[in-house]
Amino acid sequence: MFASPLSLYETASKLRNGDIELTSLINSVCDRIDKVEPAILSLIPEVNRRNRLLKDAEILIAKYPVKRNRPPFFGIPIGVKDIFRTDGFETHCGSNLPAKLFEGVEAACVTKLKEQGALILGKTVTTEFAYFEPGPTKNPCNTAHTPGGSSSGSAAAVAACITPFAFGTQTIGSVLRPAAYCGVIGFKPSFGRISTDGVIPFSQSADHIGFFTQDIDGCILASSVLCSNWKSSAIDKTSFIIGIPEGKYFEQASGDIIAEYHKQLKMLENKGLNIKRIKLFDDIEEINRLHRLMVAGEMAEVHKVWYANYEPLYRPHTKQIIEEGKKVHPEELAKARDGRFLLRNKIEALAKDAGIDCWLSPSTLTFPPKGLESTGSPLMNLPWTYAGLPTINLPCEKNKDNLPFGLQLTGFYNQDESLLSKVKSIYKIKEK
Repeated sequence: MFASPLSLYETASKLRNGDIELTSLINSVCDRIDKVEPAILSLIPEVNRRNRLLKDAEILIAKYPVKRNRPPFFGIPIGVKDIFRTDGFETHCGSNLPAKLFEGVEAACVTKLKEQGALILGKTVTTEFAYFEPGPTKNPCNTAHTPGGSSSGSAAAVAACITPFAFGTQTIGSVLRPAAYCGVIGFKPSFGRISTDGVIPFSQSADHIGFFTQDIDGCILASSVLCSNWKSSAIDKTSFIIGIPEGKYFEQASGDIIAEYHKQLKMLENKGLNIKRIKLFDDIEEINRLHRLMVAGEMAEVHKVWYANYEPLYRPHTKQIIEEGKKVHPEELAKARDGRFLLRNKIEALAKDAGIDCWLSPSTLTFPPKGLESTGSPLMNLPWTYAGLPTINLPCEKNKDNLPFGLQLTGFYNQDESLLSKVKSIYKIKEK
């Protein structure tokens, strides 16, 4: 199913300097869609996609005839999760509700990439309202298995080499989990570093904008464009200590994930990575409970009017969390929101006391489940998301069923630049 890796950084560089002709890239991408999309169903169907993209490419080339003036994302065809408002495209949120309900100003992050030269490849499949009701997308690594959710189409499109970049969102584990299941890089910056304006919300206190690439340099390029106040010249130390969270949080993972995780840790330790094992999240049940209260309560607030008018069109999982959220008391919701900052402070204080520079954990509880009925569990991602910390999935080896395993690296709030520099160092260590 896979073609040659589609590096965002290399593709962007070659488009800017003319080593790749933009219309040739568009035709190649559309040929790839024709070949693999019927098997993975990562994109919202579109009539005459190729012709539209070729016209958009002609306009972009005319706008930037001088190569040295081309912006960072010149000609990059990007996938956009179908909860992002995007001019010229309807927004359905993976639901059966009328698209007119979700009309409005284009998502700020989509506009930003368009201003930097990106072309819209199309909308990507999402679970219903970015929760647990799956769409039709299949895992490109093994189509008998889920690609994860809720950013299922975006992760699958990048994994299948349909696009070098796609937007996702994460409220629990909707970037990291599908990235791990599909074997690509998935990055969720610190809470608020990429604007959520123009994105249909799930939980405003937990929603993060993230994205998928196949290469770490492309991830850094995208971050430098999308994240507010990005410090491209940030210098990080080359020697650092990674914290390994142990205890009840880690014990949520399945036996085969734990075994693969220990295998990866042993390899990294043998290659000189400094590791320190720390008890963390022994109150994980309470963390999970507070996060659930918060996202359910806020989901019910977001959907109050829509649900009242269109309840029969909602699917069971979405109905369940809305009904649950309607019962959340305002005092409980306030406590759950406050818990984000308490948890963040606790994590960062513990890391400082122990000399930890970042955390490393499995990205998922299991390998990708078989079938499309479930998108898998996000519990390995939940505490980091609740705390608003930057996290990234590092793809590792696949198992005998060609299913990927991912490592989740977590940094400190608003220190995303430092986290990505550590990821580059780990890649170099793994390649030794």
